[in-house]
Amino acid sequence: MENVRGTWKTWWEKESSQKYYKELMDFLEEEYANQTVYPEKKSIFSSFEATDYEEVKVVILGQDPYHGKGQAHGMSFSVQKGIRIPPSLKNIYQELYDDQGLEPVSHGFLMEWAKQGVLLLNTVLTVRESSPNSHKGKGWELFTDEVIRLLNKRDKPIIFILWGKHAEQKEALITNSHHYILKSPHPSPFSARKGFFGSRPFSKVNAILEELGEDAINWRLTP
Repeated sequence: MENVRGTWKTWWEKESSQKYYKELMDFLEEEYANQTVYPEKKSIFSSFEATDYEEVKVVILGQDPYHGKGQAHGMSFSVQKGIRIPPSLKNIYQELYDDQGLEPVSHGFLMEWAKQGVLLLNTVLTVRESSPNSHKGKGWELFTDEVIRLLNKRDKPIIFILWGKHAEQKEALITNSHHYILKSPHPSPFSARKGFFGSRPFSKVNAILEELGEDAINWRLTP
């Protein structure tokens, strides 16, 4: 998180001195040296670089990064331009079309959302190639618990979108009643038809933002 600013930076400098964090970094050092791990080390904290703490309006919380070559770049559900759109993101685009009438674009780069205050976060921030959940239980959950606690302290309301069981486990940390929580199954092909499709998160977010007197998120991505 060397390139983050403001509150994120101050918080991270304190958090990085914690025992669990040092153990997590030692684990990652060994993993990156001996395994193929995604995202690239320099991109692990991209979501915090893209969306300042003070600017967060919405948190989209997923599980762990994509585990295919070239996919993960530190922002949940997003892939760089030129990378094939993963199935979960295809399902997100399908729901976006059904909810907002926005035609899917040909890329999966979600930076335009991040720049509008959408923090694209996973509960676990790294993964071994072709091995989903391989970095579960190594310390990332403790780290992202603290991220949610820090966001929970915000006086300005935040809308938390929890997609899937791993994300929903963070709900207990969101204790301030002025925040909003939207939950549904994960958009993966395994669970999208169990309640993700039809959940209309995009219009619900904008209805809340408008009620709060905030600018709505423009979910339309530039082709």
